[in-house]
Amino acid sequence: MAPQRFHEQFEQIQRSMPDTPLAMGPDDSAEFIYEKGYVLVRDGEDARVVEDTVRAHFTADPDLVQDHVRRAGPRTNRSGITRIQVGDPGAGDRSGDPTVAHALRALRETEGRAGRRLVSRNHLVGITGDVNSCPGDEPAPAPLADGTNPTAAEGAHDPSSAVGVLVIDTGLMHDYRSFPLLAHTEGDAQVQECDEQGVLRQYVGHGTFIAGLVAAVAPNTDITVRNTLHDAGAILESEFGEKLFEAVDEGGWPDILSLSAGTSNGRTDGLLGVEAFMRELRDQRTLLVAAAGNNGSATPFWPAAYADRPDYQDVVLSVGALRGDGEFGACFSNHGGWVKVYAPGERLTSALTGFDGPVPYVYQHSTYDACRYGFGYSCTCQSPRHTGLLSEPGGTAKPDQVMFEGYAQWSGTSFATPLVAGMIAAHMSAQAERDPRVARYKMLAANSGYAEVRGAHVPALRPPTWRPVPVTPPAPRS
Repeated sequence: MAPQRFHEQFEQIQRSMPDTPLAMGPDDSAEFIYEKGYVLVRDGEDARVVEDTVRAHFTADPDLVQDHVRRAGPRTNRSGITRIQVGDPGAGDRSGDPTVAHALRALRETEGRAGRRLVSRNHLVGITGDVNSCPGDEPAPAPLADGTNPTAAEGAHDPSSAVGVLVIDTGLMHDYRSFPLLAHTEGDAQVQECDEQGVLRQYVGHGTFIAGLVAAVAPNTDITVRNTLHDAGAILESEFGEKLFEAVDEGGWPDILSLSAGTSNGRTDGLLGVEAFMRELRDQRTLLVAAAGNNGSATPFWPAAYADRPDYQDVVLSVGALRGDGEFGACFSNHGGWVKVYAPGERLTSALTGFDGPVPYVYQHSTYDACRYGFGYSCTCQSPRHTGLLSEPGGTAKPDQVMFEGYAQWSGTSFATPLVAGMIAAHMSAQAERDPRVARYKMLAANSGYAEVRGAHVPALRPPTWRPVPVTPPAPRS
């Protein structure tokens, strides 16, 4: 049974994507979200094999509807994949899709003979995590007088040598230029920042916050933010690869691509929907710095987990999150051998919105009495205390409202990731190194920092201007 936070986020995402029926997978667990009624395949011969095999399987089973098996539309241009309908997307409930499961089982023997995967669910790719389907917590207002954390590193912006960083995320808030560190940031505007009542919508500001962290750590950067994940911070896998291509096509392949989104899929061979993009990325000089996700799990989270595949070890760097003191892993951070480096990711401070005047935000989730992952410090599960709208069905308690006036404090591997991207960019500037993949290896080879994550000693990168946040035992709930 999926945890409470996952159910709350599932409902929120489904409302933002009303024309795309979604299910939890597998079988009402919190491992991932996927599209009901459809599977994802490579276009061409693979699609024909999948159609024929599934149709034959369904014909032999009277409980399945063979007439549903058909292509859902033309393939995407460069991702080379297509959706095949295998059932009625409107049938059943959110706890899973038996028809999709039947279709996947029908292909197992065929995949075994082919020696490769032919079909997958059409997963929902979200802002670093499906247990949360969001960052490690919701943002909290931070005083402008306290500054950002990390604070701005010394150094000037030089257009002739600036490192190009592409952030694929939500878009830039309308007042982002009021934050001086983002003077050299361009990109897409955030779609619909507030609801009809003028209340800040969930997830907005995520991309702006990330850009602020990159700029704080690496002032000699040209940052571009693409609004690829504007729908509740999520997109279907069938669309994700094409959107990645569009993002790099618009401005060219960057030095560093900072990505704070992904999904698990129960497999160790990656995502079918980004297969073509990852192949092309491998042939470029761009370094993909990708968030490991916020499920508190060792299950591979893609695209970050490509860092553990031999053919992508030079191409992808996966990033987990450390707690506020930087000495141990944050409770929410994914972990395991596929996570290659960790950085502070709890209660960082950056730009959000409200520079032009206070903007209200209503919390969507209530904090917990104890850490969801069994940790004993005062983590983001418990602090700061608030009551959320989605956690109180029927209006049994009034949700807490806060006002943002520029800065926010926020947690997640979403935000550890741009710190690492920024540190690599800063290393490139300091060492006049033009190859980001070489810079990554040189920086990690020279790094002497380690932290403890789930009993393992792991490489840790801590920006020089980052200030540790004291870690205290959890306070009793009043």
